[in-house]
Amino acid sequence: MAAACSFRSVARAPPPLRGLARRGVARCCSAAPPSGGTSTSSSKVPVTPLVLEVKERLEREHPGLPTGRNGRDDEEMILWFLKDRKLSVDETISKLTKAIKWRQDFQVSELSEESVKGLYQTGKAYVHDSFDIYGRPVLVVVASKHFPSKQDPVENEKLCAFLVEKALSRLPLGTENILGIFDLRGFQVENGDLQFLKFLIDVFYYYYPKRLGQVLFVDAPFVFQPMWQLVKPLLKQYASLVRFCDVETVRKEYFTEETVPPDFRN
Repeated sequence: MAAACSFRSVARAPPPLRGLARRGVARCCSAAPPSGGTSTSSSKVPVTPLVLEVKERLEREHPGLPTGRNGRDDEEMILWFLKDRKLSVDETISKLTKAIKWRQDFQVSELSEESVKGLYQTGKAYVHDSFDIYGRPVLVVVASKHFPSKQDPVENEKLCAFLVEKALSRLPLGTENILGIFDLRGFQVENGDLQFLKFLIDVFYYYYPKRLGQVLFVDAPFVFQPMWQLVKPLLKQYASLVRFCDVETVRKEYFTEETVPPDFRN
């Protein structure tokens, strides 16, 4: 099936340290991988009092929320959400409360390879063993193996959460976000799933903000374009994280010969 766009690498993209890619859509978009995170060393704002304020308010206003890692008293998590909300305490509390409640209701801490093995064994999505050339963990989704009419949507969501957690657990020191690769080769209409894509958008906006550094849509066929036109407005400014490219671009601009995922080798 014909791909929606084709690219050739002219030069290696520089490391993803500044800004967002200007274009994330369709034809001839070649840009450096955008950064989805915020440097912890660049902020000169005294955030410690804000972290304490958020902790105290969460304890007072939401005492039922769990504590500990990824809980209402997790200072690292609070600081990350503060940066995401541009140090607004009220907005941080609102978004953080939503995220912690979701983790609790979805039982994210209980997810394991065993609990999602039914779909995990299909190979429809996985965390690649190697990092990309920018030191980011890599989450790969094989769209042609996704069948929403045959697969339980809740199980799909659990697999997604498990793999995001797995990818983030592999973040090297100094790296703050991951690379997502959607392998769209062989994508058919029956693989389209707007409901799941909406869930995925919520995951990275509400529950794991700024953890997705860039998304590659690889060899997107023409039948994928209607789906993209529906999804793009939902992404808003995050659409700039998306880059349409071909397999050659993945191999040459994001990996070495030794680290490229097996599905993208010659």
